[in-house]
Amino acid sequence: MVILAPMAGITDLAFRLVVKSYGCDFVVSEMISAQGVIYNNRNTKRLLKSDPKERPLAVQLFGHDPQILAEAAGLIEQEYQPDIIDLNMGCPTPKIVKNGDGAALLKQPKLIEQIVAAVVEKVNIPVTAKIRLGWDQNSINCLEVARRVEDAGGYWITVHARTREQFYRGSAQWDYITKIKEHVNIPVVANGDIIDELSAEKIQQTGCDHIMIGRGVLGRPWVPNHIKTYLETGRVLPEPSIAERFAAALKHLKLKMDLIGEESAVREMRTHLAWYLKGLPDSRNIKCRIKQVSLYDEVKLLLEEFEKTLALKQLF
Repeated sequence: MVILAPMAGITDLAFRLVVKSYGCDFVVSEMISAQGVIYNNRNTKRLLKSDPKERPLAVQLFGHDPQILAEAAGLIEQEYQPDIIDLNMGCPTPKIVKNGDGAALLKQPKLIEQIVAAVVEKVNIPVTAKIRLGWDQNSINCLEVARRVEDAGGYWITVHARTREQFYRGSAQWDYITKIKEHVNIPVVANGDIIDELSAEKIQQTGCDHIMIGRGVLGRPWVPNHIKTYLETGRVLPEPSIAERFAAALKHLKLKMDLIGEESAVREMRTHLAWYLKGLPDSRNIKCRIKQVSLYDEVKLLLEEFEKTLALKQLF
């Protein structure tokens, strides 16, 4: 199974629907504050919005108090009926770890076990966890953490094969995924440096059960299906044409407009549009121009003009 990774500020409902429409097996929400759920925070409720077309769906929660996480998970199960509750134990960002959340939990393996156990007891759906290898290279404890997740009733464990101190730098240390797979009996989901069919094929050699892809999908929502097709059949699907790439971008923008309105959607889509344009020749100018527009038709016109420009260049 190929899974879309949760990415804060990126994997909102619109993006999940686009990726799902291309054949991704499974998607995960942005990480949701357990405290925000308890206090009925308006922004938290917006992040929890889902659509039947994106199922199956996991909602990812972050926090550090077992009872608060359990209560939040119960409320989410009751109101939103996700297929899985996923627990974030790997986010490296300072604003998350300074409160003892995300990757900070890796310093307290016993607390991780208590959290998983409390949430498992509270809900009637599978509970999973997403971790990193450890806090830093000198404190790698992923084997202990994985075993504690399993002992507490975790359904599977996702491993981003970097330490917290690595953030997203350097290379993922895939050999630890092999070690974790040999250490536990629950499924292991591999994450980190998976960007295409070949990297997915290599990481399968770890023995992982599923693959999770994050940054490799940015501006490329078709990639999970390309990976899935290659791993199942050995067939390499062709890269989308420029017209198809821009059609995906406009589809994404339309979905976002339906959720938050035209001007807000165009503004929030600027980063995504830059990703859709990444790697195309002479795209710097259009990226700058997109920052100046606020309407769907303006974006559409810019993309159409750029497509024609690229087509003309190929003739000469």
